[in-house]
Amino acid sequence: MRSLLQMVAKELRQLRRDPKILPVLFIAPIVQLLILGYAATTDVRQVELAVCDLDHTPASRQLVERFTASTYFRLVAKVDSQDAFDALLESGVARIALTIPADFAAQRVAGRQATVQILADGSDAMVGTLGLGYAVGVLQSAGAAAGPEPPLQLKPHVLYNPDMVSRYFMVPGVLALIVMIMTMTLSSMAIVRESEIGTMEQLLVTPLKPSHIIAGKLIPYALVGAIEMLTALPVVLFWFRVPLRGSFVMLALVTVPYMLCMLGLGLLVSTLARTQQQAMMIATFVFMMPQIYLSGFIFPIQNMPTVFQWATRVVPLRYYVTSLRGIFLKGVGLDVLWPQALAMLGLAMVILVFARLRFRKQLG
Repeated sequence: MRSLLQMVAKELRQLRRDPKILPVLFIAPIVQLLILGYAATTDVRQVELAVCDLDHTPASRQLVERFTASTYFRLVAKVDSQDAFDALLESGVARIALTIPADFAAQRVAGRQATVQILADGSDAMVGTLGLGYAVGVLQSAGAAAGPEPPLQLKPHVLYNPDMVSRYFMVPGVLALIVMIMTMTLSSMAIVRESEIGTMEQLLVTPLKPSHIIAGKLIPYALVGAIEMLTALPVVLFWFRVPLRGSFVMLALVTVPYMLCMLGLGLLVSTLARTQQQAMMIATFVFMMPQIYLSGFIFPIQNMPTVFQWATRVVPLRYYVTSLRGIFLKGVGLDVLWPQALAMLGLAMVILVFARLRFRKQLG
């Protein structure tokens, strides 16, 4: 135990002696969280709207005002004919085009249901789909939607995120990414750095066993990851105002096996690479990027082909992102998240055992 503690202290002193690494460890993650927290959003606001009002009545102007009064649309053009829509939609000046027919007010006065036309730019699927949904919502609120009245009154109610704020959904995932990047990157270069500077041979002639060397290398970066997590949490809670409906204890319980997975992958990378540059490349393109794509953070897992859905079962980030969203937004505990925690723990054991075998083979 004394030798292990001395090894850990050596690693921490090494980190402290590098004046350039400390800002990277503790300031860069906060900057990344702030940038990605704002950039990684699926909220669509101020959709560009073009209007062709052929009615020119108070009723038609009131309908246009309903669109512009909402936060979802920004009026960019008023045209006299629908033919002008083509140039606006092709150039991207407008994303949604609204046509109000000449008999709009007359139909409303006669008690008949008026019909309007909405054109959506489908080249950007997200903006087009959401813009179309927003437009339908405005029309329904104005009583101008086409088609017969539904037989039942629909009263939708969204659970856990009533306002559908995508930041609440994305920021926990960004937090998981930051923990992954920092812990895996640092641990992946731990063994390689010793080989590059020629101190690995000195470690091997000490009484330290290979398991002590591994633990001494990984424990400091686990502490760094824990500090980064504690540093980033206030930003998530108080800056982005993401609600934490679960407990800190549950958050810690699911973070430990996730960090073990990332540290194990970093150790595995360090046994595969000969230089720190190789370690960075392998960690980024072989382990980090596939996890981001297959974790469900960006692309829904249920929309992936079956073979990729099966591949996501060995992705630790998938289980951690699901756990974070459950803890932050739903307030669930171990009774619900035990499959995710168990999966991460199992993956951590497999990864660490395989990495240790690779390390022993490298020494041999």
